[in-house]
Formats: sequence, structure tokens, C-alpha cells
Amino acid sequence: MKTLTFQDIIAARKVVARFLKQTPLIHYPELSKHLGFQAYIKHENHHPTGSFKVRGGLNFMQHLPQTQREKGVITATRGNHGQSIAYAAAQFGVKATVVVPYGNNPEKNSAMRAFGAELIEHGADFDEALELCEKLQQERGLYYVHPCMEPALFHGVGTYSLEIFEDLPDVDAIIVPIGGGSGCCGAITVSKAINPNAKVIGVQAENAPAIYQSWKAGRRIETDSCDTIADGIATRAPFPLPLSIIKEGVHDIVLLSEAELKEGIRSALRWTHNLAEGAGAAPIAAAYKLTDTLVGKNVVMVMSGGNLDTETLKKVLCYQL
Repeated sequence: MKTLTFQDIIAARKVVARFLKQTPLIHYPELSKHLGFQAYIKHENHHPTGSFKVRGGLNFMQHLPQTQREKGVITATRGNHGQSIAYAAAQFGVKATVVVPYGNNPEKNSAMRAFGAELIEHGADFDEALELCEKLQQERGLYYVHPCMEPALFHGVGTYSLEIFEDLPDVDAIIVPIGGGSGCCGAITVSKAINPNAKVIGVQAENAPAIYQSWKAGRRIETDSCDTIADGIATRAPFPLPLSIIKEGVHDIVLLSEAELKEGIRSALRWTHNLAEGAGAAPIAAAYKLTDTLVGKNVVMVMSGGNLDTETLKKVLCYQL
């Protein structure tokens, strides 16, 4: 099985830099005082697609052979990965087909179509959408971009961790949401190469804890469902590539209730004045549970995305009405 390398993340940075500006790493004094440590936010929500995933899509398309670019690609997604592939495909002149589950975030669906992708709705969740994706790959001769098993995606995503260490060399901990696991794997790979003492802390939802349970048990565990407001971390089956890296390199994984995830969204607005989707706000929500262990430290929380649909935002903000 292929794995990640620090050298390939460095190489990916040259590709990513052709299309994207470096995202800001911002220190928030008021949030720092509130949490008891030096709080920094890595604003991956500032990308054209509103999510960190676009880094991986661009690096992947760069390495896709020309013969396959002419045939096209297909993938499955809850939104951010699909936007990444759609956006990157448009930059390289590749036709992209994206399969999403029924009831998916309508605003993410709209964005993928706007980037030029053909959108197909199928199944009750990501994993069922993935099954159709694999079938259509064979029927149409498309390249199947597996969201969690393509090293080029992970290497592209890993470039945001390079930026973190460049902007804050003495970072003590990075808190990152875990869905498929590319962001966490990138942080682990980069921190091992640059500063092995920096802790990488993952975050999952209590309602979608597949990687957490697998990490605790030391073996692959699937869950029956993944019903969470944080669709960016709503997966019920861990995949071999990210799981192998996370099992060996993550320092801790925090689980959050749905109420804590919603509070994270409100906290992101309150302290950073940024709109974060559930997954993007998860690191801030997790920080409240880690104050005793991180007191006085330099802590980076990765705001992985800001693609929160309007209806969900209304529900989150009107919780006291």
C-alpha cells in the first residue's frame, strides 16, 4: 500500500502555489484568553472552494496522465472533496462527475455544478454514494478518484501543515478534524519531519466515530451510521491509507456531541468572526475539552471549511429562540 512522504508534500506545494494563495494563520488574543493557551486559527475556509480539500484536487490533477484527463474522472463526496475535484478539473480542462447522497448540502451541490461538474444523487450516505461511483467508473471508463486512497490528494492537503510550521515554528499542538483523514495525515507527516514534539490531535463526531473507534481498538471498525451536523466528518468506514498513518501518529482524538459541534460553530463566529461548517468549527469545540492539557501552549486549530448551508446556520443560531 502506498503511503505519504514529506518530500512529496514539499513537491506538491509548487503545484498548489500556482493556483492558490497561502491561507492566513491568525492569532486571536481574546480567544486565547478564553481558552488559556495561545490560540491560532489556520483559515482553510478562505480558499475559492471554501475548504482545504482544493489543495489535494489540484495536486491530483497535475499528476493525472493526459490520456485519462481526456476521458474524465469520477468521485463520491459529501461536498468539499467534490468541490475540490470539480474546481481542479476545470483548471486542467478535465470533465468531472461527482456522486453525492440524497439530502446532501444543497449549497455544496450548487457549487459543484457551478464549477462544471456533472452531479449525480444516489444513496442515503457517503458510503452508498461511493458504491455507485465505483460502478460508473467501469461503465464510463472514468478514473475513480477515491477521496481517501489517493496519495496525491493527501500530499496536496499536507501543504497547509507546511505553512503552519513556517508561520509558527514553535507550534506545540495542531487540532484537526478527521473525516477521511487527509488533513490529519498531512499534519502527522509534516510534524514528524519538522518537529516530532508537536502534537497532532484529531476531532470526530460522537455520531461518526469510525476512526476513533478503530484507533482505540487497534483494528478497522465500521459504524452503522454517521448522522452528524458536521458533514465534512460524516463517514462510517475508515480506509487503510489514512488509518495506517493515524494509528501510528495521532496523539489523541476528541469526540464531540452534536450540541458541542453546534456550539463550535457559534464560537467560531463569536471569537473569529468567520463562518465555519461543522467540521471546520470542530477544532475550536474540541479545544474547550483540552484546556487543562494545553494551558500556555501555542495551539493551531484548523478551520478546514466554511461551507455551512443557510438552513443549518439558521438552526444553529436560533437555538435559544
